[in-house]
Amino acid sequence: MLSTEAEACRSLTDQQRTLMQKARIFARKEIAPHAQELDWTAKFANTIYKKMARQGLLGITVPAKWGGAESDTLSYALVMEELSNGYASIADLCGLVELCATLLNELGTEAQKQRYLVPLLKAQTTCSFALTEPDAGSDLAALAATAEKNSRGFILNGSKHFIHNGPICDFALVLARSPAAKADDRAMSIFIVESSYPGFSRGVKENKMGQRASQLSSLYFKDCQLPPDAVLGIDGDGFKHMMVVLERGRIGIAALSLGLMRSALENVLKDTADKDRANSAKADSQTVQWAIANMATDMYAAQAMIAQAARLKDQGIPANTQASMAKLFASEAAVKHTGIAVQITGIQGYTQGNVLERLYRDAKVTQIYEGTSEVQRIIIARSLQRGGLTP
Repeated sequence: MLSTEAEACRSLTDQQRTLMQKARIFARKEIAPHAQELDWTAKFANTIYKKMARQGLLGITVPAKWGGAESDTLSYALVMEELSNGYASIADLCGLVELCATLLNELGTEAQKQRYLVPLLKAQTTCSFALTEPDAGSDLAALAATAEKNSRGFILNGSKHFIHNGPICDFALVLARSPAAKADDRAMSIFIVESSYPGFSRGVKENKMGQRASQLSSLYFKDCQLPPDAVLGIDGDGFKHMMVVLERGRIGIAALSLGLMRSALENVLKDTADKDRANSAKADSQTVQWAIANMATDMYAAQAMIAQAARLKDQGIPANTQASMAKLFASEAAVKHTGIAVQITGIQGYTQGNVLERLYRDAKVTQIYEGTSEVQRIIIARSLQRGGLTP
């Protein structure tokens, strides 16, 4: 009932509804049955990755000529929510491919698209989105990696930390200071860096608390020689393109958070629905009922915020503030309500192997990646201070 009502409220097109239903069925049949095993083993879900590609669930906003679904940002958000409802690490993988594919589609040459975008959307290769550094997490202006021109192209030096797919990526989109940086502190470029290039190396795979099947490691570049055509887009324009694509990224993480919250609510409703169980009194407890009502209310609020940000993005209207609001609200709500769900189910929900225990761990990082909650608040506040409240 919850998903049907939500679908009606969001006034979905036939294409959006089709993609959402496809992702929902895929999550139930191909993802959820393997979520516990993936969480325990922390292995890359290669089989699921390839199946997602065959189902057309990679590159949601990328044109069909390159292998994408040729849909919109709201469709992407719907797919992210459904995949996360199955297992957040798989949604996270879909989101990673979406960001890299978006940049390749919007900035890449025909040759770059053929070499990187087409095989990526067929799941024949894996990618990384390399922004974060030891001293430049959510603040990209503090980025230190550099690329200097030489007779053979560029020499890349620096390191990137906590990079999704770092242990297994075939190529990474790396943001680094360009040769024009002396004139402009934000003159950065995006470079396509293949893992086979001399000077490319990886750190150890991180052992994470949640979303454990999302592979994470550092990437290191020591006098890494790049060819002249490694630049994605115009040299020096990388920072502004990253800022634009992060709007979509934050909408995606908001939707992922929503999927976690919805899964927690579904499990709590299931736990309290059986009046024949010994804990039937729990279902009639006002405390539990209030918790359920608050979960559902926040879920619907998050859905509305995500849909609004996505529609602004699809209309070509700057959605940075709305994307940050959606990401902030949904991630904070996901952490809050997965925790409450564990509390309601007691020691059962706290036990390893229980879905709610995993959801609680998986939710925490949504307050951290794609810009921490604190950074989102700064973005929102500065926007309001500059432009005031919109009517």
